[in-house]
Amino acid sequence: MRSFIPTEAYQEPASASTSSRPKTVLVNGGAGFLGSHLCERLLERGHQVICLDNFYTGRRVNIEHLLQNTRFQLLEHDVRQPYDMEASVIFNFASPASPPDYQRDPVGTLLTNVLGAVNTLDAARRSGATVVQSSTSEVYGDPHQNPQRETYFGNVNPIGPRGCYDEGKRSAETLFFDYHRKYGVDIKVGRIFNTYGPRMRLDDGRVVSNFIVQALSNTDITIYGDGRQTRSFCYVDDLIDGFLRFADAGENCVGPINLGNPAEITVRDLAEIVLDLTNSRSRLVYLSAVADDPQQRRPDISRAREDLNWWPTTELKTGLKRTIAYFDALLTHKEVVEAV
Repeated sequence: MRSFIPTEAYQEPASASTSSRPKTVLVNGGAGFLGSHLCERLLERGHQVICLDNFYTGRRVNIEHLLQNTRFQLLEHDVRQPYDMEASVIFNFASPASPPDYQRDPVGTLLTNVLGAVNTLDAARRSGATVVQSSTSEVYGDPHQNPQRETYFGNVNPIGPRGCYDEGKRSAETLFFDYHRKYGVDIKVGRIFNTYGPRMRLDDGRVVSNFIVQALSNTDITIYGDGRQTRSFCYVDDLIDGFLRFADAGENCVGPINLGNPAEITVRDLAEIVLDLTNSRSRLVYLSAVADDPQQRRPDISRAREDLNWWPTTELKTGLKRTIAYFDALLTHKEVVEAV
């Protein structure tokens, strides 16, 4: 078993909150879109941050600006392999999250979520850490309930092309709660709804990045299906705020808790907004619907409001303008695109 113990690790108790005195925090998948923002915010709070990533979908450019920080440590490792870590808090954000990424290696995706959960929970059990799981709204599948509440068991196709991700995350949740009940591991499970913002990849295949890149390039904006399917988009800063509040909540607050923006919008309306904000000449082009694509996606965040005093505050157009500016800079500066 590989042992990853930073030379300057703090030895704070696991019960310490992420907003109190400094301690060691491990972020699995810390070079990814969400993980890199989380690392950044944790460093701002004065913590020792260990970023663990195998760079399957994460990118070094996301955390390059953090490498000179003496409280930041980068470890290249695959969570499917066991590891040992002295940490007070572990955030498990290690998994491909966009359909093209997880369908490119479905077996690897499933194992990342299942074995990654086991290895992370074992590490937390040994160290006494609080472990925060980034689950997903995909555990609800193509829902028969709207908005989706945490008590809804979902409508998921376990043998479809999205099953590797959906069922991987569902299995990970099972493991988290079983480790909590059987071994007393301090867990927190947050279900992420569609999140967007700077550091998304140009080619990650998610609807926001697809539409923005296509609009900025004045190429056809491709909509799968009739465009009437709905999504609820949460800006990345708001989502990270939610996870930090969740990590700071008491040990009785384990979740699952929906973290997302309850403002629902159709995919077609999103495309129209992006066209307007970019002054694009792109046309809307409709293609065949994707298998098992959810027709509705909207979180009920009552539990997050009550337990965490959290709700998103960034309006969609505001977040989109920031994201458009980020992608425009990438597309304008070719050397930056090549670097990512």
